[in-house]
Amino acid sequence: MKVRVCFHDKCFDGASSAAIFSRFYRERIEPSAEFLYTGMTHRASQPFEDGTFDGDENAIVDFKYSSSPRLTWWFDHHQSAFLKPEDAEHFRQDHSGKKFYDPSYKSCTKFLATVASQNFGFDARPVAELIRWGDIIDGAQFPSPEAAVELSEPATQLALVIEAAPDPNLVPKLIPDLAEHSLAEIVELPLIKKHLGPLLERHRRSMDIMRERMDSRGGVIYFDVSDLDLEGYNKFIPYYLHPDATYSVGVSASPVRAKVSVGTSPWKEGSAEINLASLCEKYGGGGHARVAAISFGPGDLVRARQVAKEIAALLRR
Repeated sequence: MKVRVCFHDKCFDGASSAAIFSRFYRERIEPSAEFLYTGMTHRASQPFEDGTFDGDENAIVDFKYSSSPRLTWWFDHHQSAFLKPEDAEHFRQDHSGKKFYDPSYKSCTKFLATVASQNFGFDARPVAELIRWGDIIDGAQFPSPEAAVELSEPATQLALVIEAAPDPNLVPKLIPDLAEHSLAEIVELPLIKKHLGPLLERHRRSMDIMRERMDSRGGVIYFDVSDLDLEGYNKFIPYYLHPDATYSVGVSASPVRAKVSVGTSPWKEGSAEINLASLCEKYGGGGHARVAAISFGPGDLVRARQVAKEIAALLRR
């Protein structure tokens, strides 16, 4: 039995969700299952290519819905979970008992673990640490900006590697370890250690760069690092450097996309009135109410910058 698991790539919650799903599936569905992992990236174009769902069973975790008849399992918590209204209707008509959606959860890791425990008798206790940190990191539930940016915990160091390591095969290799070992043990793996030192240095440099480039006015931080290899920057740096700001709008780029990231300071949510997912949906993006993004084609950087400036101006008003 081959199980293809598509997960949100370069995301701690996506990797953790894939690990929890794999452990649950092996324990409660099919002990002999062989797992194949595919990282999914939000793009301006259709994210699911022909042939993506090539397993005997196919799952998506922490990523958008697909109406493909080959999709067996689905777990997601994003407000913008459906690419088009027809997908939402397809989900509503599904009676398989294997597709689940709840945008009230701060992380897909905790949502998936809860559903697997309540509906299928999965014992989530051995992976309680992973579930707790998945919820802290994806839900931005850090006690302070320092805790989010200074990266003193194994979980935050691991998140840095997952989000920013240049090896495209790292996360699929890591997922089985996430399902079985403590985060302190995983940070010591050669797979992680070879990237951690250089990425910590890159993280420190990125803070200096963003300090120079940030324009913080009217409660909104705007910055553009699209000319640098910084797409995987720590999204809490803006609020660490400008703790009085409520929102941030950033432009970054990679070989596969230009990206506009829009966020709310987790320490200023009480003063945030705008649903950022709904705002980004108007430009073809989406996400959560307090953090969202828009992906453009790699050649659409001019448009991405224009949209970012529009959004920053709107938030300042």
